[in-house]
Amino acid sequence: MLGQVEIRTARIWVEVEPGSAVQLAYWKKGSAAGTSQKLSANTDAGQWFSPLTFDVTGLEMNSTYEYQVVATTKQNKKSSPVCEFTTKDLWQWRHPAPDFSFLTGSCAYFNEPKYDRPGKPYGGDSTIFESMAKEKAAFMMWLGDNWYTREADYFSPWGLWYRAHRDRSLPVLQNFLKAMPHYAIWDDHDYGPNNADKSFTLKESSRQVFTSYWANPSYGLKGEGIYSKVSYSDADFFLMDDRYFRSADDMSAYVFDKPNADKRMWGKQQLDWLKNSLLTSTATFKFIVTGSQSLNTLSPVDCLQSYPVEFNELMDFLLSEKINGVIFLTGDRHHSEIIRYDRRDGYPLIDITSSPLTSGIAKVYAKEKDNAARVPGTLVEAQNYTRISISGKAGERVLMAEFIGIKGEKLAAWSVSEKDLKMAK
Repeated sequence: MLGQVEIRTARIWVEVEPGSAVQLAYWKKGSAAGTSQKLSANTDAGQWFSPLTFDVTGLEMNSTYEYQVVATTKQNKKSSPVCEFTTKDLWQWRHPAPDFSFLTGSCAYFNEPKYDRPGKPYGGDSTIFESMAKEKAAFMMWLGDNWYTREADYFSPWGLWYRAHRDRSLPVLQNFLKAMPHYAIWDDHDYGPNNADKSFTLKESSRQVFTSYWANPSYGLKGEGIYSKVSYSDADFFLMDDRYFRSADDMSAYVFDKPNADKRMWGKQQLDWLKNSLLTSTATFKFIVTGSQSLNTLSPVDCLQSYPVEFNELMDFLLSEKINGVIFLTGDRHHSEIIRYDRRDGYPLIDITSSPLTSGIAKVYAKEKDNAARVPGTLVEAQNYTRISISGKAGERVLMAEFIGIKGEKLAAWSVSEKDLKMAK
């Protein structure tokens, strides 16, 4: 799997048989034979899971490289296909921000009948990942519930490792994992049990699994959480952790008619990081990437607004600091939609919810059916992923969001100009 790819570096993730001697060879595409460079690593023969991440450095900008992984044990030698990646261009101070597109989505359930609940299989058509592999996208942003732990998994560290290992190895994913860089956040099901929060006793094991199976640029601060930041062209992505610091959903949102300061989704440490990161960002579009919906006032389930002390703090901050270009990317709901949140003194905020990739479909609740905040024509109650494209000349950039079905068909679309995401001067 490709992880973070930058101007002169790249991260390449691989899982091999335990006890393997692993070699990654890479070379600039089209270069003469014998000019490849090699990185080596060894895995512990005593472990049944052996994920590795290679950090490739000293690359040339805006260049395509080919690479191959070879894993050798006493019994056999296995080689991956020759794959490739292209480093980013150094466009700053040289030419306009590049046009690009990326993919996003959440809720990927892969059936394993002996551990699943009885009845109709919950996981849907996994060939959606074959359609996604054919996209010419800059990267994939996974929005949580990227695999689903079951009762057989989330009561032991071994089970958490098993679920990530088993689902990542499925053949239907392999072409997609190699096709583009991948970044991820988590939500409850790939963190632990349903609606898991900071009380989950195996949270540190879960964090270790996450950092071993995703090749993000970083994973939280002070060894806590998995939040991070990714940049591409004139867009910044603030990858939020909505589980590690989260208070229980059932905690009262209000105490004596005032927001409960103890009920938090992101936690003070992470929210302070987000605010400072937004202030230092010069990006045209600033994506707040989080597992739970954030702006849907009618949501009867997980939503940032159920944590009013943090929601109000963030809303006040965005207004007082006049932060432009903010868009939320969320998952979880098992349907897709675009929510518009109107503010009295600022431009409308947008929440693009993308779900599910393969999990069961959940139609909107009755109270949400005629949600006035939903952008008309954007509700998709079917398996889908989202393609987001950013294009146009400086000062007139346009974002297009398209919900795409299993076979690559367009199910809904919506667009917004950067001019519509700016505070009045």
